[in-house]
Amino acid sequence: MTDADWRDVYRPPAGRAKAWRELMIGDHGALRKLYDNSHEVAPGALWRSYQPSPADVEKWKTRGVRTIVNLRGPKPSGALYLESEACERLGLTLEIFRAWSREAPPKAFLHGARALFDRIEYPALIHCKSGADRAGLMATLYLFFKGGKPLDAAMEQLSFRYGHVKQGKTGVIDAAFNDYIAHAAKHGAALDDVDAFFAWVDGPYDPARIKREFRATLLGGIVSETILRRE
Repeated sequence: MTDADWRDVYRPPAGRAKAWRELMIGDHGALRKLYDNSHEVAPGALWRSYQPSPADVEKWKTRGVRTIVNLRGPKPSGALYLESEACERLGLTLEIFRAWSREAPPKAFLHGARALFDRIEYPALIHCKSGADRAGLMATLYLFFKGGKPLDAAMEQLSFRYGHVKQGKTGVIDAAFNDYIAHAAKHGAALDDVDAFFAWVDGPYDPARIKREFRATLLGGIVSETILRRE
């Protein structure tokens, strides 16, 4: 399906109604009225959040946001249609950058995240579906790559405060970073040394092994997969 084809599904009145149903029900948009886990990651530079509605996009515009980074990827959806339409209307740049919540971050992804943070216009907003796992991953990387924070301190962005469940399958993200922290301790690398991190990424880092060895707890899996229904 081409870009024009999938957007045509949502343009008619019935299609727009479908888009709103997907956003408010499928993407838990209605719950955001009760639970808002958006947060300023770096003052004046970066925010993190859940899937924004058109009204949310307007709110971020008034806060000075110039770039919105959608971490859900280019898969056609009602949420993406409404978001892209709102960004175009308001003159905001929408970046689509795919992240994963149940994978150890791929090597190409880590290089791509570094390049993304170097080229986008700030202030920026990063978001996934729930603002918990992929947003937490990217917030961690931003503070480490651009904010000068040691990786272990930056990992505070991967917290249950935002809905991230370390004990569920989403905990594989933490496992990947902890693998590097152990490597850095063994080799005497400072945890704020980004070049040392990428030397590890391009060398012994093995995302497949980390995912294979990681084990979610039964309760953690129930919370992240059944109750929270993470994407």
